[in-house]
Amino acid sequence: MKRFLRNNGLSIVMGGLFLLFWAGQAVSGYLASKQNADLHGDRQGDFADYLASGHFWQATGENWESEFLQMGAYVIFTAFLFQKGSAESLDPDEEESKPHRRSSAGWLYRNSLSLAFFGLFAGAFTIHALGGLAEFNEEMTRHGRAPLKLAEFLRNPEFWFQSFQNWQSEFLAILAMVILTIFLRQEGSAQSKKVEEDDDHTGD
Repeated sequence: MKRFLRNNGLSIVMGGLFLLFWAGQAVSGYLASKQNADLHGDRQGDFADYLASGHFWQATGENWESEFLQMGAYVIFTAFLFQKGSAESLDPDEEESKPHRRSSAGWLYRNSLSLAFFGLFAGAFTIHALGGLAEFNEEMTRHGRAPLKLAEFLRNPEFWFQSFQNWQSEFLAILAMVILTIFLRQEGSAQSKKVEEDDDHTGD
């Protein structure tokens, strides 16, 4: 067990933090939804009802979507774009001098990481769209207006506002990582260059 925890500590901690914060999102979202219902004099369902609500799944899908888009795009961009001095980049000078060997692996396997991330993005985008549609239509019904169909909701600026506000923040965070790892260090981290390496050194 000790060896298993050592070998898988990073994924265990990340998975644990994900579940902890997702639970926090669910509880705080339920309380916020209850507060909003009380304000408008509406009936509020129980916690199980909230977990099946558009409000919960719109917020969940919206955030997952931006994360998977960012990771999929970053995996692809780092295959052919460089940043001299960054721990996040391949070294452009080494790549120019390195002989290009053709892999015997099939196209699907050679691109499986980015395809997995974009598949997860598509799933999260769908969750966001369906959850957002449910929440939007609840609001429309509350105001005595006709609900929208999915295709109509996807043309609604509110949906894209939700997406773009998350997408821009994800790529800002990646930009910060790419640039800051040129000049700054974190001793012992796989995401940082070694403390003694020059700023011009590219890669970790």
